[in-house]
Amino acid sequence: MFLACGCTVALLMAEDHRNAVVSALIDVTGETLRVNPPAANWPSYNGDYSGRRYSNLAEITPNNVKQLHAQWVFHSRNSDSLEVTPVVVDGVMFVTSANDAFALDARAGREIWRHERPVTSGLVDDASAHHNRGVAVWHNRVFMETDNAHLLCLDARSGHQLWDIEFADSTKNYGATSAPLVVNDKVIVGPSGGDDAVRGFIAAYHPLTGKLVWRFWTIPGPGEFGNSSWPGKMYLHGGATTWMPGTFDPELNTLYWGTSNPSPDFDGAPRPGDDLYTDCLLALDPDTGKLKWYFQFTPHDVFDYDAAETAVLIDGAFQGENRKLLIEANRNGFLYILDRTNGKFLFATPFVDKLNWAKGIDPGGRPIVSGLDPTPGGTKICPGMTGATNWFSPSYNPSTLLFYFMALEDCEIFHAKPEPMVMGRSWYATGAKRIPGEAGKKILLAFSLESGRVAWRYPQVGDGDSWGGTMTTAGGLVFFGDDADAFEAVDARTGAPLWHFNTGQRMHASPMSYAVGGTQYVAIAAGSDVFSFTLPN
Repeated sequence: MFLACGCTVALLMAEDHRNAVVSALIDVTGETLRVNPPAANWPSYNGDYSGRRYSNLAEITPNNVKQLHAQWVFHSRNSDSLEVTPVVVDGVMFVTSANDAFALDARAGREIWRHERPVTSGLVDDASAHHNRGVAVWHNRVFMETDNAHLLCLDARSGHQLWDIEFADSTKNYGATSAPLVVNDKVIVGPSGGDDAVRGFIAAYHPLTGKLVWRFWTIPGPGEFGNSSWPGKMYLHGGATTWMPGTFDPELNTLYWGTSNPSPDFDGAPRPGDDLYTDCLLALDPDTGKLKWYFQFTPHDVFDYDAAETAVLIDGAFQGENRKLLIEANRNGFLYILDRTNGKFLFATPFVDKLNWAKGIDPGGRPIVSGLDPTPGGTKICPGMTGATNWFSPSYNPSTLLFYFMALEDCEIFHAKPEPMVMGRSWYATGAKRIPGEAGKKILLAFSLESGRVAWRYPQVGDGDSWGGTMTTAGGLVFFGDDADAFEAVDARTGAPLWHFNTGQRMHASPMSYAVGGTQYVAIAAGSDVFSFTLPN
């Protein structure tokens, strides 16, 4: 259903200058989106479909990164915890803050246009925080999800709204926090609310009309494989939401998308069995939405270990054979490598020391559980509820053959107590608490595909509460948001620290890089601001 627009658009630059920057430049084709790796443009959330967050720009190097300085700062008025990754096309940057979207001059940070929409009241859980991770762009259209699970289509040249559809009912506990993904001329979206008694799905919409093309329900219905995990009508409330953008292999024409935890989170009694397709990686046909294969990381999850972490696509040798690989550092504390052509399990290893919920992974990829579960009196379980990693982005550098991601060494006391499902409220069946005197420890890890081991570690200073992700470049650097409110760069081969900039704000976002007029920039959101950095002229 199309809804009337209750929004305003502000054009904040002179008409002739705005046209010079935007008009006729924005035309993001399928070919633009398939460029791998990205360079001057960063046209989607992860830069390209592979999820590698690897920029082909090399102007900034280990030799000159110490000269990097803040070129401009853009301040958002309605969020103090931005989670957006900027998208840049032909010198125009698109960012979001809550339900607002902005087009900026990527060279100077000046606003070109602003599309405003009030935040929604009465939402539940994550959606009530009004987080938004960014936009997707297709030709001259910009797409964004709103906190109450609407998909908006905006004119990239002016910010005017072209259409607005509701893709999930927020009165039934759905919300949205993700950036959309455009694949094969379809806009792919997914809702949040996996802790709130909803039935998850992935949906594709036509970018011109907003018409639904397909929907894949991530909780199987009656008569479908996997429904036996969900007694009675529990399949309607089992979670498995899809609150982060997926990745895509154009050659295999396969979309890879992660799903969240089951609901209720900590009490597994109402949902016996594996609870498909929660905590899964799904491989879908992007044209039809049909399932090709799935891999479940944490069957019958009672620890809130979502599998929404980015599934990174890598072509290369592994264990002596060239393969099309998929690598994921999962929230449950294990790093996995799969054959992405068929979902075959190839390898898993723990990447944190504090891990007691499982003893290991069996030859088929299934965890060997330790028997520890949340209890009314509390059970110490590692990793904690946040996980050994989370949605903050990993990256992969094809020159170093290293996979970079932020890990968290932490344990918590997990509690469980049965509680009834009540619409309009979250359904955790209690949760996890900090252990007095114990603080989490963040570590930047570099995992080697050649050796199957961690190549280097860069421990962080802080309390483990940063949510900053990583990005790597052809210049031989890894950029990331550290645990001391600083944006930092290290040597991609060795992990040696080279540069940092104190933002004075917690980071809940991942960096990206772009170029305008042959000059490389690096950008990240921190607190309520977007920072862009470059070398001196």
